[in-house]
Amino acid sequence: MTTPLLETDNVTYTYPNGPAALAGVSVLIDAGSKTALVGPNGAGKSTLLLMLNGMLRPASGEVRFDGRPLAYDNRSLRDLRRRVGFVFQNPDVQIIAPTVEQDVAFGPVNLGLPLDAVRRAVRDALGYVGLRGYEKRPPHHLSGGEKKRVAIAGILAMEPAVLVFDEPTNTLDPASSEEVMELLDELASGGRTVLISTHDVELAYRWADSVILME
Repeated sequence: MTTPLLETDNVTYTYPNGPAALAGVSVLIDAGSKTALVGPNGAGKSTLLLMLNGMLRPASGEVRFDGRPLAYDNRSLRDLRRRVGFVFQNPDVQIIAPTVEQDVAFGPVNLGLPLDAVRRAVRDALGYVGLRGYEKRPPHHLSGGEKKRVAIAGILAMEPAVLVFDEPTNTLDPASSEEVMELLDELASGGRTVLISTHDVELAYRWADSVILME
């Protein structure tokens, strides 16, 4: 039996002064799979996703990547976040630089890659999301769908094995939503593990290999 790439084992989490967000949640995510977390607001979808790359630490239970429990020291977390890329629901949270090129370069620069490798990573990532030629543009002048693709390119530039998307089509018009989901399909068919959360049961059913329902 193969080891799941990502798993949570009986994890619990409660936000300060809030109700329990997760109570004993166990999920298995296989390498190369397309998985959708589905459930209403407040079901804990985002909380669970944030645990998968160490942004939140469970109160109890364990999160494992490639069979090993996550470690929460800075170095381990940096390595984990390079391998498990997280794209936030709102791209404005993620985009921080004055130009598209600088934003996509942020991750590879922080990984300490040489300048040539950074340039190549940026070029490849922008090509992948269909934004070559946008290098010098200020991100705040872009449409919602274009911003989402810049955020995805910024994660792709670090070449993660897993891509985690919190509500990837939220706030996008139908055409942009369709483009983003096609891009996620391409990423999965290229061998990456892709995990999304969504309210949209139809979308999850159409797109995912497996659906995890949270209540």
